[in-house]
Amino acid sequence: MAVVFRLSVLLQLLLCFTARGCSQPQQPQVPCFFIFGDSLVDNGNNNRMLTLARANYRPYGIDFPLGATGRFTNGRTYVDALAQLLGFPNYIPPYARTRGSALLRGVNFASGASGIRDETGNNLGGHTSMNQQVENFGDVVLQMRRYFRGDNATLHSYLSRCIFYAGLGSNDYLNNYFMPNFYTTSSDFTAKAYAAALLKDYTRQLTQMYNYGARKVIVSAVGPIGCIPYQLARYNGNSSRCNEKINDAVVLFNTELRKLVSSFNKGFEVIDKGCCGVGRNNGQITCLPLQQPCEDRTKYLFWDAFHPTEAANIMFAKTSYSSKTYTYPINIQQLASL
Repeated sequence: MAVVFRLSVLLQLLLCFTARGCSQPQQPQVPCFFIFGDSLVDNGNNNRMLTLARANYRPYGIDFPLGATGRFTNGRTYVDALAQLLGFPNYIPPYARTRGSALLRGVNFASGASGIRDETGNNLGGHTSMNQQVENFGDVVLQMRRYFRGDNATLHSYLSRCIFYAGLGSNDYLNNYFMPNFYTTSSDFTAKAYAAALLKDYTRQLTQMYNYGARKVIVSAVGPIGCIPYQLARYNGNSSRCNEKINDAVVLFNTELRKLVSSFNKGFEVIDKGCCGVGRNNGQITCLPLQQPCEDRTKYLFWDAFHPTEAANIMFAKTSYSSKTYTYPINIQQLASL
C-alpha cells in the first residue's frame, strides 16, 4: 500500500453525515476536482448506457434544481456538497458530456454499479469500471496538455494542487462477491483473500492516478453495507438486524485502508428504511418512475435501497471537510490548503 503514503491520501471514515446546508466560499480553494466512484457519486455518466444502474428519472432529483440528472439520490451527492464547500461556483460535471477547456476545473468519472474489478456490476448492465475511469482520466490529462502548450511540468504542478476523490468497493461486494448465482468470486476467494485481491488492484489504480499527476487524493472506505435497506429486506438474521457476514468481509477491506467509523451518526430519525422504494424497508426495489417518496426527506438517512439522501450527503461532506474526528490524518479543508 505504498501508494497511499505517496499520494498524501486522506481517508474518509464512513458513515457520519450532517443535515445542514452547505455554505459556499467565494473562490475555489483548489483549481480542479476529479471524482472516481460508483452510484454514490455518479451524476449522469450512466444516462445513455444500457443498464439498470440509471437514475435519470423522477423521483430521483426531486430536490435538485435541475431535476433528474442521473444522481442516485433526491438532491445533491456527497461530492456535490463537497464541491460547494471547496468554493466551486458550479457542480463538477460528468465526464460523459464534458470536453474542452471545461476539463480544467475537473470532471466526474463515477459510474453506477462500477467497482474495482472489471466484472463487478455486469449483472446490472453497462458501467464504467475503475480501470476504465482511470484510463479516461489519462485521456483528460492528454487533452489538458494543449492548454499548457505541452509543458508537462506546469500541467503536473497544476494537477498537484487539485483534489481527487476515489470511492470504490461497495459494488465489489454487493454486485460481485455476495452474488454467488452470478459470480464465482465467493468460491474462488476467502473473504480475506478477496479483500487482498481488491486492495492489490486498487493500489495499482491509485498508482496510475499518481502517475498521471494526482497528489491530493481522498480515498473513501466502504460503509457498513450489510445494514443498507437492500440487505435488511433480504436478511432474516436472529442475532442482528444487519447482515454481519457482509459487514465482516468489508471490515477486512477497510482495515487495510484505515480505521473507519463503525456505526451511523444518530442525527436521523429513520436509518433503516429508504425514503423511496418498494417492499420491506423500501429496500427490495429502488425508486420506481414517478413514485411518491417520503414527505420529510431530511429525517431519512437513506434515499432508496442503496443510496443516502441529500441531507446525509451534506452532513458527510461538512463533517469530512472541517472536522478531524472522522478523517485521517487531516481534514479536507486542510488538505486543500497544502
